[in-house]
Amino acid sequence: MNVLILVVDDEPDVTELFRQQFRRDLRVGRFEIAFAHSAAEALQRIQATAGPTLLLMFSDINMPGMTGLELLPLARAARPEVPVIMITAYGDAETRRQAEAAGAVGVITKPIDFALLKAEIEQRLAARAGTA
Repeated sequence: MNVLILVVDDEPDVTELFRQQFRRDLRVGRFEIAFAHSAAEALQRIQATAGPTLLLMFSDINMPGMTGLELLPLARAARPEVPVIMITAYGDAETRRQAEAAGAVGVITKPIDFALLKAEIEQRLAARAGTA
């Protein structure tokens, strides 16, 4: 299956955390995970990923330079079919409202609940398999 999930976070340890949590899925090739450590890098990755391969994007909100909230409308404009879930250490109502108003399909708080992320990915994979 040629499916890509993009994770955008400026913290390098997040890359290793995602790789550990999804190591079985990655090993058997259920999907790939790409990492961008800035909003600018994420935009380059989004624009370089053509076709239906980009399944889902997770983005941290607080990053230096361009924030995740600033990235969100640009990502949605470039790939409107790709759902974006925002990740934040601050799960207050205003942050959630801003993210959803900008086009996020959800907001999850840190520490990341990987069971919730896995369920979200499974749902997206099942929907994609139903349309393939």
